[in-house]
Amino acid sequence: MKTGNSADLCFKNGLVVTPSGVIEGGVALCEEKIVAVGRDEFLPRAEREIDLGGKYLLPGVIDPECHLGSHRPLADDFQSETRAAAAAGVTTWGMQLLSVMITGGADKIGGPKDIPSFTQAMPHYYEAAESAAIDFFLTPIVSTDEHVGEIPYLAGEHGISSFKLHLQMQGPWKASWPGYCFDDGSVFAVFQAVAKLGAPAIALLHCENWQIAQVLQKRLTEAGRTDMGAWEDRSPAFTEAGHARNYLYYAGVAGCPVYIVHCTTQETIAEIARAKAEGVTVFSEIGAHYLVLHKDAWKINVPLRDRSTHASLWRALADGAIDCLGSDHVAHTRTRESMESGNVWTTISGFPSRVEGLLPMMLSEGVNKGRISMERLARVASENPARIFGLYPKKGAIMPGADADLVVVDLKRRARVTKDMLHTVTPWSIYEGWDVTGWPIMTLVRGNIVMEWPEGTPRAAVTRNSPGRYIARKFRS
Repeated sequence: MKTGNSADLCFKNGLVVTPSGVIEGGVALCEEKIVAVGRDEFLPRAEREIDLGGKYLLPGVIDPECHLGSHRPLADDFQSETRAAAAAGVTTWGMQLLSVMITGGADKIGGPKDIPSFTQAMPHYYEAAESAAIDFFLTPIVSTDEHVGEIPYLAGEHGISSFKLHLQMQGPWKASWPGYCFDDGSVFAVFQAVAKLGAPAIALLHCENWQIAQVLQKRLTEAGRTDMGAWEDRSPAFTEAGHARNYLYYAGVAGCPVYIVHCTTQETIAEIARAKAEGVTVFSEIGAHYLVLHKDAWKINVPLRDRSTHASLWRALADGAIDCLGSDHVAHTRTRESMESGNVWTTISGFPSRVEGLLPMMLSEGVNKGRISMERLARVASENPARIFGLYPKKGAIMPGADADLVVVDLKRRARVTKDMLHTVTPWSIYEGWDVTGWPIMTLVRGNIVMEWPEGTPRAAVTRNSPGRYIARKFRS
């Protein structure tokens, strides 16, 4: 039986990454919370103790960007993909969803009048989420003027503080992208509505000028280009940076904080710096895939870039010019062979299983190669997104009073990526065949162990010891 000076679980003999630095020692947990952090001799006794053997203990990853329900029912994705996230050390997931992703039936949408409201969608969302293995929050993708009008309701009734705009899909109705029908007037109205909510409300932007991309694509196809690299040539750096410049200015006029997802070019980083100098509150995100894959690997929006960009993007992440990591995860049930046609224009966009590569790539290609420190990794993967999205200090850091969301990392664990290692429903990974050194080997959500990967076993074992919870965020008065 626990006493006032005991805990449920205690990690000892580790390297604990805290907001103030790395501590040699451990962490004590009790009733879903962290109750003590410090040297081993000062930690309380616990019902169970785990010797970390010098391994790192990090705050659980907070991944602000995933897109469940994109290719199959949302409830099915909650079931499989939150387990894939747990396997990768993710303990909180930000789900960026269209209303039609929540309600299903995208194939039945014939025009803007058929797009469901989020008022209609929210009961479906809560029902689909009942099988979640990790905690989660919602970022609605605003795609109609009706959605703009729902922002105060979503904030007040559901604790939603983040709202996304797919700027590349604005304009006249596009039957190939059901669920999008808005223009610059809608965008500015979103900025005004979000600004009115107050902190931590924020607008998320996908910056990519689709109109220019269509012109360039026509030229590339006429020139006979069919290679994967043509996808980046149709949507080059200036289409991302130009969008960022325009909409950061509008956000500044409205007084709206902005978060740019997948910031992939030095030009965009420069535009963010310009906006900050002009007083705009702006944050940015990058995915591990943009740091390690090149444009010939696959097609994705925004595109993978040339290898020459990698060094500057790593520096930007390490130095603070980029604030967060995000997987931009989607799930397919299709094989690689059925997605890749040999022609970039007919190959299916968006390679899957990104979440399971997020932390391993950052450890193997980042920390172990000296491109980013473990302390900085904890900041961009946990603390910064927690602060930006209104989750801090409950989540995002190892400190007393915070949720016991933790991930144990073995920087020496070496394994070759195979499809048999995956927990996602997707039957392949873009990283298959990579030799990766540095893996998450245990994940805890609110003190419950949801993933363990014992030495010598072929892959992590994921359980659902405690159901994931929806996080309603609170606004500051």
